[in-house]
Amino acid sequence: MSDGELVPSDRAFLTAKWRDLIMLNYEVDPALLLPHVPPGTQLDTWSDRTFVSLVGFLFLDTRILGVPIPFHCNFEEVNLRFYVRREAQGEVRRGVVFIREVVPRFAIAAVARAFYNENYVALRMSHTMESGDNGRTVEYGWKAKGAQNRMSLTTCGEPFLPAADSEEQFITEHYWGYARQRDGGCVEYRVEHPAWRVWQAKSGGFEGDMRLYYVNELASVLSRHPNSAFLAEGSAVKVYRGKRIDGSDAG
Repeated sequence: MSDGELVPSDRAFLTAKWRDLIMLNYEVDPALLLPHVPPGTQLDTWSDRTFVSLVGFLFLDTRILGVPIPFHCNFEEVNLRFYVRREAQGEVRRGVVFIREVVPRFAIAAVARAFYNENYVALRMSHTMESGDNGRTVEYGWKAKGAQNRMSLTTCGEPFLPAADSEEQFITEHYWGYARQRDGGCVEYRVEHPAWRVWQAKSGGFEGDMRLYYVNELASVLSRHPNSAFLAEGSAVKVYRGKRIDGSDAG
C-alpha cells in the first residue's frame, strides 16, 4: 500500500491496471540527475547507489474520474525515471521523477502534460508477449523519426515478492510522483498499489537510439547493458490529483 493512510474523501483522478512492467535499471553518477531534481525533494539511493530505470508496461482499463475514454483505455507506455524522497508531515515519502514518457496517443500525452506537467510524447508503439517452457518474453517497441527502438526481457524462475530492503523493492515501491513546474515549483501526487511480484531476468535490454529525446549523457547510459533487470507483475493502481509544493515544504 502507499505511504500514509488515504483520506476517505479522496477520489482517484486516474484508475487503471498496470501489467507486465519491464524494469531495466542503470546505475548513474548522481551529478547527472541533479539538474532534474524537483524543489523540495532529494535524490533517493539504494545501498549508496543512484539509479535511473527504463520502464515499459501496459495500461489496461484506464479511466479518468471513473469514466472510460473510448479508444484510450488500453495502451503501452515507456518511461525513463529516477528516484527521490521528501520528508513531510512526519513521514518519508519515496517517489519517482519522470524524465520522459512515451505513449501511443496524443490525447493521453496532452492530459498528462495539462494536469501533472509530465514530459509526455506520443509515438507509434507496439508490444509482444510470449510464454514457453523457458520463461516469458515481453517486448515493447516504439518508432521515433524513422528509428525503431525496443526493450525486451525474458524471465527465469518463478515470481516472488521482493524482500525488504532489496533492490527490487526499492525500484517497485515508490508511491509518490513529483513533477517540476515551468515556474520552478513542484507538483506532488500519490500513487496507490499493492506490492508486486517480480521475475528475475534471464536476459533483457534496450536497443535503439535515445539521442533524439535525451541529452548525450543520459542517452549514453541507456546504450550500456543494464545493471539489473526484472519483470514486475503489476496490479490495479490509483493515481490521485496533484498538489503543489515548494522547497519550503521539505521536512
